[in-house]
Amino acid sequence: MQAHDHSQGNVPHHHHTEAPSLEGSVVLDIGASTGAVVIHTAAEHEGREIEVSPTADPGRRTHAAVRPRHLTDRTIHCLVIAPLEAAEYTVWRDADTPHGTVTVTGGAVSEYHWS
Repeated sequence: MQAHDHSQGNVPHHHHTEAPSLEGSVVLDIGASTGAVVIHTAAEHEGREIEVSPTADPGRRTHAAVRPRHLTDRTIHCLVIAPLEAAEYTVWRDADTPHGTVTVTGGAVSEYHWS
């Protein structure tokens, strides 16, 4: 998965894979108390890193980069963050400005549209 957490100062830095994904190539580690979020964007945001954090703990952020995803009939641009504990999350426009919120439910994939 391309997401990683920066809530601890000594977390090793992982490099994002920015190559396009193909349909069915993402495996999600979700369960009863964890879910995932897919953030859909316009193509112009390719490569942009978008952060999310639990609304109750804005300092505990995780981010991923927007990548093209080639489907059978079209290409979409999005990022996937998983696993996330079931909770409400803030989606951050930048380091200080929230873009919106999304609710992550255990065992499910939530979607958020960046516009």
